[in-house]
Amino acid sequence: MIYKPFYIFAFLFFFIGCSTDESDEDFTDDTTEGIPEEEEEENPESEPELSDKELLNKVQQQTFNYFWDFAAPNSGLARERSQEDAYGGEGLNIVTTGGSGFGLASFPTAVERGWISREDAMQRLDKILDFLEEVPTYHGVFSHWYRDDTAQTRPFSENDDGGDLVETAFLIQGLLINRSYFSEENEVETDIRDRITQIWKAVEWDWYTQDENVLYWHWSPNYNFQKKLKIQGWNESLIVYILAAASPTHSIDAEVYHQGWASNGNIKTGRSYYGNQLPLGPELGGPLFFAHYSFIGLDPRNLSDQYANYWQQNTSHSLINYEYVVSNPNNYEGYSENSWGLTASTGYDGYSAHSPTTDKGIIAPTAALSSFPYTPEESMDALRYFYGELGDDLWGEYGFYDAFSEEVGWFADGYLAIDQGPIVAMIENYRTGLLWGLFMQDEEVQAGLDKLGFNY
Repeated sequence: MIYKPFYIFAFLFFFIGCSTDESDEDFTDDTTEGIPEEEEEENPESEPELSDKELLNKVQQQTFNYFWDFAAPNSGLARERSQEDAYGGEGLNIVTTGGSGFGLASFPTAVERGWISREDAMQRLDKILDFLEEVPTYHGVFSHWYRDDTAQTRPFSENDDGGDLVETAFLIQGLLINRSYFSEENEVETDIRDRITQIWKAVEWDWYTQDENVLYWHWSPNYNFQKKLKIQGWNESLIVYILAAASPTHSIDAEVYHQGWASNGNIKTGRSYYGNQLPLGPELGGPLFFAHYSFIGLDPRNLSDQYANYWQQNTSHSLINYEYVVSNPNNYEGYSENSWGLTASTGYDGYSAHSPTTDKGIIAPTAALSSFPYTPEESMDALRYFYGELGDDLWGEYGFYDAFSEEVGWFADGYLAIDQGPIVAMIENYRTGLLWGLFMQDEEVQAGLDKLGFNY
């Protein structure tokens, strides 16, 4: 509720009534039938300059443009960052696979909401698939980064110049959402679906086990498995194991999930903070992207297995993050019920995975906005503050800049693909459940969930 105060003018009192602007759409049944018509707002003079619906529309569309208008010219994929001088001047030439997957996931939203035409989406997907079919892969697994101009791997970090299984999973998640949505029986859409299927089938998930009951994050022909980074929960990578189990060609055994990801049950931590039960995860939940990246397509509302109820997990994590910021144990300037959200982002001292245990006074809009399904009221309060109070300091051509700190008077001057993508996708899941419905209706995904013992 937005309450407008009493004003006193020389003994004459005027009472201005309360007005409400509730969330415009409840969760709907999973559907791909389109987005229902929205009713016109009544009594617009009593409403804010933008209604909640209008503001959500604006934020989604403007943020999507990072992946549409600002996409790299050769590949059509998302640039890792928006700053030209990033990465030694290579910033505009580096495209990211995981961040592109998040952007791709919202192509159906863009068509449904009229931001792009179905034909435009087909043309862009054709360009993207051309690039993905050209780049080097590593047992079917994509690199984290590629150079847009040459379609060659751009090393992400030391000993990381080959396949990245987690980023590949984020990319495949987005591609499969498109395969479900573009389902018309015509030559163009059939070709797009078939090409996505070939990319999906080529990923050798099982090879990344090294014949162990765990998946490994990286492999490189130059460094082999030297990074030795096992993908183990709890973090952002649940989708990796679900897709690996779902693969029609290179599926993993269920024991790889239970022993590797779930550490034979030791993944369960059973913590509680601020009255919220948290089945999994580190102290105070960790950075909030854990509740976003795997759940672009994976619907947590009815998702559970022997380790957790994932709606409870993600909702509790979001509320713990919110309550921590509100309690503000470090007395940072700007923290409040309206300004919250700690996650991995740019900071005044570089990129870092911000969380309650690594708190530096840095808020990232993607944290609260991508949590709309879990904390709709708290997220709307944050959106109103970011847009209405911080204004041009935080709002730019492609939506909200990556992060800010009122404690030190710092605002980021650019965007990061992996932070922009979940904003569009998770707001849409909050409003219509569109992406969740598209992903969960995939029979191969369902087979993977069944194999691992999920209820959904």
